[in-house]
This record gives sequence, structure tokens and C-alpha cells, in this order.
Amino acid sequence: MKYTFLIVDGDNGEEMVPMLQASFPVDDISVIITGESEQGLRYISDYHPSVILYDMCLADMKGTDFLSSAKKIDHSISVIMTTACGNVNDAIETIRHGAFDYLIKPPDAEMFGQLLRKAMECNILSRRVRYIPTSQHLDESELDENVMIGSSPKLMEIWKLVGRIADNDATVLIEGESGTGKELLAKAIFSHSNRNKKPFLAINCAAMPENLLESELFGHEKGAFTDAHQRRIGKFEHCNGGTILLDEISEMSLSSQSKLLRVLENQEFERVGGNEVIKTDVRVIASTNTNLQETVRKKLFRIDLYHRLKGINIHLPPLRDRPEDIPLLIDLFCRIFSAKYGKPVSGVSIKAKEYLNSYPWAGNIRELKNVIASAVALAHGEIIRLEDLTQILPETTDSFDRNRKIDDYYAYFVSFLENKVDSCHKEKFSLLYQDVYKGLEKATIELALKKYGNNQVQTAKVLGMSRNTLRNRIERYRLEEKI
Repeated sequence: MKYTFLIVDGDNGEEMVPMLQASFPVDDISVIITGESEQGLRYISDYHPSVILYDMCLADMKGTDFLSSAKKIDHSISVIMTTACGNVNDAIETIRHGAFDYLIKPPDAEMFGQLLRKAMECNILSRRVRYIPTSQHLDESELDENVMIGSSPKLMEIWKLVGRIADNDATVLIEGESGTGKELLAKAIFSHSNRNKKPFLAINCAAMPENLLESELFGHEKGAFTDAHQRRIGKFEHCNGGTILLDEISEMSLSSQSKLLRVLENQEFERVGGNEVIKTDVRVIASTNTNLQETVRKKLFRIDLYHRLKGINIHLPPLRDRPEDIPLLIDLFCRIFSAKYGKPVSGVSIKAKEYLNSYPWAGNIRELKNVIASAVALAHGEIIRLEDLTQILPETTDSFDRNRKIDDYYAYFVSFLENKVDSCHKEKFSLLYQDVYKGLEKATIELALKKYGNNQVQTAKVLGMSRNTLRNRIERYRLEEKI
């Protein structure tokens, strides 16, 4: 495969071209050079290069403007900003706006080659997983709910990290709120690893009791327990050579944690009720929507397992922290569900979009997807209107000033927490945060259950969480007696 590099440089690449040619076999690369920014943008449309080297000293266009225009043409492209004019602050600003990296000229030759290879790998990864800024780049056969889509700088940093870790076997811990796409990220890591020809299995540790979870993971021998009428192969044995995602790992019992630690350290285990030591070769990815450090503090999670899992730690930001991705997801889900339901829905009205953009999305992408699915099913025309959302989300009839309400809550919590924060020791600050967060979550769940007559299916839906997660929270907060 031949890779195309575009150099937009005031010196016509006199420094860059020889270093580029020294870093890659000549037959593997194609180099396009221009000294004009506008011409460079046209070359992006014509040739779709893998990597761009852009000279920030060019006077005809600001670096951030070129970057923005380039990303609109091809968002997966890796843009490296270069400068010899000393304006490093501008280069750093472009990183915040999505540039892959920046170089001060003349660069070190070895570092130059390494950076270009990483940029090229990131570009390849982006194209394969279809991490894109708009679903308009997808044809109808490619539309599915597992497309990774977005343009926020936080996700781009995660994407670069995925490119660096996909091909090694390091354990990965993915943290993030419910509905942020942790399983999808785990699948992306797997699909771009050298294990992608072997099985990928996802296990929800919160969905089954301890004895069933251990049997599911490690298998069991005949007669190990009631109803164990024959030997069963567990997921670690079945997935040899592949990857396992342990979702909601914070819900795993201490006994199961001990066995998992042995697998991570020695790649061996025993079936439930058996004595035979079984060797396996499995990469483990774990995910959680809770603070594992807090769980460790409460002695509900082994500290040695915690440190073993944190080989590579990825935090998926909630949707409210990357609002620029909301319109892109709305567009994607409209296309998916209009095709699925046979409805001619092409988008949402301006008022509906304003509302959806300002909504806090406690259930993150999962909640947004469910809302758009329902709105498409209920829509009467080609556009989802604000009125179409009234049966799905509350308080939508008057354009709903959500920001004002958030400010009201903010002021309330500031007044409530101010004295507690002032008197809180530094080492206990995280505990205060967890106590407040859990108290708010418990109160919200309890009131939601009461409002919907203890109907767990309906309560889970309006809270934007799975029924298994709701059951887990009911047990954790001891709400059973109130149901």
C-alpha cells in the first residue's frame, strides 16, 4: 500500500522531503508539495493524503484556519504543524483544535520518522474504524449503531492512544459513565490488534451471581455443583488467543477477583470443581462506570488487581463534556432509524436541535440513541420537531431553558458544599465527591422508582441505564425495602 504525504511549506519542503524519504522506503510513499495553503486544501480533496505537514509561518492563512478547513474535507487526516518562526503558542493552540502534533524546524531526524509513522498509523486506524465527523460519509450499507463518530479533541486523543496500544497485549481499564461507549471502544482496540482473527467475548460481571460468573469465566467440571451434569468450557478457555471484555468489573466478587488476578499474572486457572491447571493466552480489557479507587478503599475490590488492571487507563468523557459531537450523533441516529423503521426522516428542526444540544444526557450516547429512535418512530413528517419530543423527554414545549436550570442547581450545590469543602482535608476530597455523587444518584433512583410505580423497565429507560445496572444500584443502595 502506498501512502501519500502532503507538504504545505514556504521552503517547498527542502528540509522535510529528504528526511521523509530517509524515513520510509521510496516505493511506499508519494509526496505532494506546495507553498500555498489554498492549493494544499485542493490537494486534500484530490489526493486524500494520509499525513499533512503544514508550515505555520505561511502568511496566506492562519494555521488554525487551515486545520479547520482540512478537517472538514477529511476528518481522519493527520495534520502535523511545523514552525521555524518561533510562534510555538500558535502551534499548541492547533493541537487543541485537532492537529496530530507539531514540530519545531529543523526536527531531529529519528523523532521525525517516529512521529510520521504514528501519524500514519492513526490515519489508518481512523479510516478502518470509521471514526468520522458526519454520517454523510457512510453509504446505506455501512449504517449501524456501532460506528464511532465524533470530532471532539478529547476523543481524538483517545483515538491516538488506541492506535498506540492496539497491537500490544497490555491490560486496559476503560472508565466512563454508563452509555459512553466503553464496549464499543473495547471492540475497536480488539479489531485493530493482532488478535482480531480470534474470538472477542464481552461478559457483564453485574448481570449474574458469583457462582454463575465463575462458571461462565472459568468453566466447571461435572458434579461441581447442582445441575452441573457435564463439563463446561469457560470463556477464558474458549477465548484462547483472543480478547475478553469484563464489563462492570467493580461488581465482581472478591473470590472471582482472586482467580482473575491469577489469570492476569500467570495466564492459568482451574475450572470450578476441578484441579487441572489450564493455560490460556487472553488479553483482558476491563470497564467500569464507578470509581475503582473508592471501591478499593471500601475493601470491595482488591488493590493488587486494581493496579494490575491499570496497565493502560482510558477515561471516556460523558456526552455533556463533548457537546460538539451531539449534532453528529443526532444525524447518524436519524439515518439509522429512518432506514430501520421505513420513515422518511432526514433530520431535526432548529428548535429541536437546540433542545437536544442543551440537554444534559445523563444516559449519554445510549440515552440519545433511544430518544432519536423513539422520535423517528413517532414523527409525522420528514423533520423531527420539538413537539415530537414531548412524549419522550420532559419540558420541551417552550424551548426549555436547560442552561438556566443547570445554573440554579449549580448555585444550590455551591451553597450546600461550600462549608464542607472548606473544612475537608485534601486527602479526603475524593471521598466527599463520591459521597455527594452517590447520595444524588440514590435519591434520583429512589424518586424515579416511586414516580413510575416501581416499574424497573420504565425507570431504567428514563434514567438512561440498563435494567441490570438499575438492579445493581437498587441492591447497592438497599432500596429493595422501598420497592
